Amino acid sequence: MVQDVDQASGNNFHYIPNTEDDRREMLRILGIDTVEDLFTDIPPEHRNPPLDLPPPLSELELRREIEGLAARNRHLREYASFLGAGSYNHFSPSIIRSIITRGEFLTAYTPYQAEASQGTLQATYDFQTMICNLLGMEVADAGMYDGASSLAEAALMACRITGRGSVSVMDTVSTTYRQVVETYAHPQDIEINGLDARDPRITDDTACIIVQHPNFFGYLEDIASLGRMAHESGALLVVSTNPIAMGLFRPPGDYDADIVTGEGQPLGIPTSFGGPYVGLFATRQKYVRQMPGRLAGQTVDSQGRTGYVLTLSTREQHIRRERATSNICTNQALMTLVATVYMAALGKRGLRQVAELCYHKAHYAASLIGQIPGFSLPFQGTFFHEFPVQCPVPPADINRHLLERNIIGGLDISDRVPNGMLLCVTEMNTRQEIETLASELSEIVSR
Repeated sequence: MVQDVDQASGNNFHYIPNTEDDRREMLRILGIDTVEDLFTDIPPEHRNPPLDLPPPLSELELRREIEGLAARNRHLREYASFLGAGSYNHFSPSIIRSIITRGEFLTAYTPYQAEASQGTLQATYDFQTMICNLLGMEVADAGMYDGASSLAEAALMACRITGRGSVSVMDTVSTTYRQVVETYAHPQDIEINGLDARDPRITDDTACIIVQHPNFFGYLEDIASLGRMAHESGALLVVSTNPIAMGLFRPPGDYDADIVTGEGQPLGIPTSFGGPYVGLFATRQKYVRQMPGRLAGQTVDSQGRTGYVLTLSTREQHIRRERATSNICTNQALMTLVATVYMAALGKRGLRQVAELCYHKAHYAASLIGQIPGFSLPFQGTFFHEFPVQCPVPPADINRHLLERNIIGGLDISDRVPNGMLLCVTEMNTRQEIETLASELSEIVSR
């Protein structure tokens, strides 16, 4: 930023509208003499620390500098990737970029002003509709930060609805997701309890059971039984799911889930070094007033024309703080637009085809790896496109070997499975890549 010094007023930023008289009046009310008096609590040596910044560059020089830094990054196109665990390498059709750059969807920050944001609001409305259909739920919001914080918001919402103070999290839920839930719950004195998948038990103070489906290890949970157990005790069933899996399996809504969340990144959003992503959040109509975030709705104007507005926004910037359900204030409109175009472009059949490709390729990979001496699949059951493998050597050593051959291996989960590696296969992995992975793993054993 170029600093424009106004010598006459002494104001270093002349675009700040306060006049000298304004400043003197504010200082008088505060009972101080100078602006510097506002910072007396900060030790003098830390008030204006020297900044070790390089000299300024011209636009041409800066462009070359940034391009040089960008060239040092590696792209997933250069590797055969088998890494998942929450961020997945899926194909993103070229139509997405063409659509999301259209002027109808340009909006500054959040679309409060309906007259200026009709394109964004309509896309948001369509996104909500598609997510409801995908998850089998009645109401979906306009998007959350990501899958982890969506799950945390669901836990808080369940406590508000039930008036209870503890949450039970299945031990097959992502450790990262559980940590985010704990972070959200701690300031509100909500107790987080682990739930053993082999022998689940809850108490009378349990507000909800949180289950991931498919779970962190890629396997499907018996959410029907968990839902019955929750509802019989007056608790809610909260499900965190993978939207791509819903193209193949029955949605959580069919199992009477009360709140369904998920990470929207698989819906056409690049892995992008971990973000930005978009959280999915859906619930039952009867709980809509307790749902965080915003709802876009469809209406008609005075001339009978279809229009779109923000129908519900229960955050503290809009209503009394004590009635707010959340202070989430992000605008994930671009990411929801990507997901909307992705779902519209693929349609119901296309999404099922992607899910089937993921399922069959993952099972093919698992069948090959399971035949390699020293490697085994520690779990039984139905999995989607991720599965853990127990390795004969530390996964870190395996991943170093694979990376030298332009293969990104799985996530090291040795803290949960001895010498465990969580592998993921999507429609992006070719048969040759899968067979090359198995061959390289065999070579590691034979050395």
